[in-house]
Amino acid sequence: MALRDELLKSIWHAFTALDVDKSGKVSKSQLKVLSHNLCTVMNIPHDPVALEEHFKDDDEGPVSNQGYMPYLNKFILDKVKDNFNRQDFNKMCWTLSYRKNLDQNDLKICNDDAFKIWCIFNFLSEDRYPLIIVTEEIEYFLRKLTEAMGGSWVEERFEDYKLQLNSKQQCLNAWELISLVGSGQFSKGMDLQTLSMGIGEVYQELILDVLKQGYMMKKGHKRKNWTERWFVLKPNTISYYVGEDLAEKKGDILLDGNCSVEHLQDKEGKKCLFLIKSSQKSFEISASDKKKKQEWIQAVQTCVTLLRQGRPAPHREARQKRRELRLKQQAEQEELELRMRELQTANEAKQHELENMRKALEEAAANAAEEETRRLQTQTELQDRYRRDLEREKLVRQEIEKNLAEKSTELEQYLQRVHELEDMYGQLEHALEDERRARQDEETIRKLQTRLLEEEAKKRAELEQIHLQQKQAISVTVAEKEELEKERLAKESALQAAMKQLEQLELERQGALEQYETVKKKLETATNNTKTWKHKVAEHEGLLRLIQPGAKGQQKITNWGPAAFSEAELSLREKQWQEMKNQATQAQ
Repeated sequence: MALRDELLKSIWHAFTALDVDKSGKVSKSQLKVLSHNLCTVMNIPHDPVALEEHFKDDDEGPVSNQGYMPYLNKFILDKVKDNFNRQDFNKMCWTLSYRKNLDQNDLKICNDDAFKIWCIFNFLSEDRYPLIIVTEEIEYFLRKLTEAMGGSWVEERFEDYKLQLNSKQQCLNAWELISLVGSGQFSKGMDLQTLSMGIGEVYQELILDVLKQGYMMKKGHKRKNWTERWFVLKPNTISYYVGEDLAEKKGDILLDGNCSVEHLQDKEGKKCLFLIKSSQKSFEISASDKKKKQEWIQAVQTCVTLLRQGRPAPHREARQKRRELRLKQQAEQEELELRMRELQTANEAKQHELENMRKALEEAAANAAEEETRRLQTQTELQDRYRRDLEREKLVRQEIEKNLAEKSTELEQYLQRVHELEDMYGQLEHALEDERRARQDEETIRKLQTRLLEEEAKKRAELEQIHLQQKQAISVTVAEKEELEKERLAKESALQAAMKQLEQLELERQGALEQYETVKKKLETATNNTKTWKHKVAEHEGLLRLIQPGAKGQQKITNWGPAAFSEAELSLREKQWQEMKNQATQAQ
């Protein structure tokens, strides 16, 4: 945003220079030339059709500034990058504007110095249009210029000029600032070459961001020889040239937050050595004396610190602080003026209110005097009337006393009758009170009886409900009792039957056990007999097969050996064994 604001200031000068009749409008053909030149110096691809398309509804006549700004923002400023020569851009805008606005007849400076002052004006001017420079920035520039020329700043001379300036407009435009410096009013006693050098030094610091420059010896990286170079320090680079004319550049030292600068001991016949370590290389440099060495180390360290903190160059930061301070003072001044206006308005309202009160008091005093006169006149009339009324009252009182004497007898009789009526009225009230109380007692007793009857009916209904519930519960209990009795009898019958079955099963189990014991004994006897028989046959006759008559079928092999039993005996034994197994299963 800062780059756009700085570019707009120079473009504004060029646009106003093309506005010949100062109507705020420029012809389309001139805008085409201006746009083409801007695109050329800022390395932006120029689209000649875009301007025609943008103003296609206004083919004839001039084009206003408001109409050109959307095109300028969209097709030029939005595409600009910081990869062009800023000085060529300012030169182009200066060339378009200075011929119309600058009178060079009374100037003691050359065109190049005027251009530098114009660039300084754009840097120090306020961010509002038309561009102006306030007295504080004028003093800052003139003080810088005086220090660059090696002179002393005369405060009284500028105070006199400030008084003249405040009586007019309290600010200057670019061409008035150039005329002020070019007239030599603040450079008396200095030759033109010194003035030009001072302007150049201030221009390099404020516009080119040159923080320090000068000759120093640098050690080579390949041949290790020492060569004198002209060094130029900017916020993020240190460039070194063959000479101070900057014609042949030999290299750059890129600065960032990781760079450092260190003192070095004297060696190789070189003194005042220091080392600059960048992210790429390290540079050994020799200053001419200790003072310059310390100045360069301090300047480089300041740049590194600013880069680490992300802050701009010192002069740019100082300009921003001055603007912020002016804005703050302006806001405070506006607030103070607003409060003064409010106080003045309140004071005027108070004065008006006091004036109205004074008029009201004067009117009230006049009305009071007139009222006093009327009151005195009325009092005199009232006194005369009161005297006449008093005499008339005396006559009336005498007549009334006479009538009062006559009426007093009637009054006594009337009072006697009144006392009698009061007694009768009191007795009547007592009788009525007794009757009212008797009625209240009767009503209370009647309500009590009604409530008792209602409670009795409610209780009777509750008792009947409870009686019905008891009957239902009794009937349900009897039915449940009968059902339980039936279930008990059925369970007893089932229990007796189960007991009988259990006894029968016990008997059967005992019989089965007895049969099992018998069969077991028979089996043991048969087994012993078989073993004895087999032993005898094996001992005396060898392994012989017993062939029975009629047994010519397939040889049978049993647990007692080959052909121990015949087919019929084996079937009989299997049958008996199966019956014993079934009896044992039933017994269990």
